[in-house]
Parts: sequence; C-alpha cells; structure tokens
Amino acid sequence: MARKLIIVTDPGIDGAFAVALALRDPELDLIGLAATAGNVSAEQATRNVHILIEQFDPPRWPRLGAALPLEFDIDAVKLHGSGGLGGLDFPCAQLHHPHPSDKLISDLVHLYPNEVAVVLMGPLSTFARVLDRDAEVATLVERLIVVGGSWHEPGDASAVAEFHFFCDPPAARQVLRCGAPITLLPLDVTRKLLFAPTELLSLPDSESPTTHFLRQIVPQGITGAASLYGIEGFYLQDVLGLIPLVMPHALTTRPVVADVELRGELTRGMSVFDVRWGVSAKPNVELATSVDVVAVRQYIQRILGAD
Repeated sequence: MARKLIIVTDPGIDGAFAVALALRDPELDLIGLAATAGNVSAEQATRNVHILIEQFDPPRWPRLGAALPLEFDIDAVKLHGSGGLGGLDFPCAQLHHPHPSDKLISDLVHLYPNEVAVVLMGPLSTFARVLDRDAEVATLVERLIVVGGSWHEPGDASAVAEFHFFCDPPAARQVLRCGAPITLLPLDVTRKLLFAPTELLSLPDSESPTTHFLRQIVPQGITGAASLYGIEGFYLQDVLGLIPLVMPHALTTRPVVADVELRGELTRGMSVFDVRWGVSAKPNVELATSVDVVAVRQYIQRILGAD
C-alpha cells in the first residue's frame, strides 16, 4: 500500500523536484501539498504549489493549502529566481478559497490517524501553528521528516545556521520538542545530493511534461548556486525529504537530542546536538548522518524517467 504523506514546502527548484517525485512514485500517496513562506513570500508560495500541480497534472490532485501570512528576514530568490521557479512566469488558475495550510494538515492527519508522514521542506513555522491549534497532531502523525538544521557542516543562512531553522528558530525548537517521531535531515546529508549542470539539463531522459518543466527551471538554480556558493551544479536538497519513506536503507541515522539556539547574536538558528551517552536527556530525533548518494540518484532517474 502506498504511504500517505503531506509535503509542506516553500516551492523553489529543489522543492519542485521533490513534489514531482512524490506525485510520480507509485509507493507514495501525496494527499496534501501545503505552502509556506520561506524561499519566497507566502503569497508566492501559495501560487507556486498551484503552478506545480497544474504543470505536473497528476491523475489525482492532492489537497492544496494556502501559506499563512508569515514574513521572514531572509529569502532565497537569488538562488531560485524571482518567483522561486527559475525566474520564469507560468500561468496559474488558483483556487479562490483554499484552506490555510495549518488547517489542511490538521484535518488530513485526523482523517488518517497514524498513517500520514508529514515532510517539512521549508521553515517549520506552519507546523508549529498546527501544534498551537491542535497539539494532538503530534501523537497522530506517523512520522515527521524535517529537512533542516546542520550538524558539522557550516550553515547556509549564517556561518552556523541552516536556512529553514534560521527563518524561525522558535518554531524549529517547538517542532523538535513536540514529541512526534522525527527524522532530521541536516545539511550534512542534503549537501551530498549535488548534480552537475549537464546532469540537470538532461535529467531524466524523458520528454514528459514533468521533465520538460523541470528542465526549464534548473538553469537559474545553476547560475544562482555558482554565484552564491561557488559550485558547479545544484543541490536537490528537498528530494532527501522523501528518502526516509521510499529508501530508508539509503540513510544512516542515530538517535540524538536536538535543539535550536533562539537568540545568539552570531548563533541564532544554530542546531545543537547532544550525543553524550548516559548524560543527556532522551533523544528526540533520528539524525541522518550519511546517505547512499548513488542509490538516491538512481531513484530520481528511475521515477522521473518512467513513462
């Protein structure tokens, strides 16, 4: 039976790849796609989830959630382009009255108790709002998968902080402490999924509408990553959010105590991990420490290249 999941995303380029995979993988049942501010504004994030679904046009649409009116001190349009999807303007017929993302998540988790994994591919603010309105959700999700934080790697929003945690440190702390089963995918593993420009522009070898759309948006990501990080290629970081569901054997994890620094002048949003044996509190996350990159790349090729 396909595994039910909800994706919470601030749709940029890697988020588009992740949504495409979730829609095409027969082992996954994407029942909800909830927008959140982050890479782009709340309004643009809501528009982007509609664009993705219209462009991919799956046989069965997931329920769509509108981003809450949140604003952060940072965005990622220099990496993903204005609008978040490669700087291109795509037509979009938005729903007039979509449910707010927090209500959508709560409703779906209650509809399928202990069956739904929630994959957080953006700032954790939206799921924190879910917990504010409905703390029981933490006991009803099958698992939370959080793409965020950094263990040994330098940060990408500051010297020590990863972007999703930096946007809203109190929300990140609230989610990590909520008591739900959590798999945390830090920059240490998500930065392993680097695709060269030639790979991205030919990935995969298919002429489906999905791959045509993805090829259109990746050039901006390649240019942005070269300018911002001095690398050739682009990280498909959000794609790793699906791997605990479809290829858990591709990840090595360890239980740790994880928390987030809230107020440090230089350390705001920094992930803090306590791995001391017999000294720290009970572990609250399964921290991914390594990933089989070859297996993940083969998975992407297989799913996106399927007819």
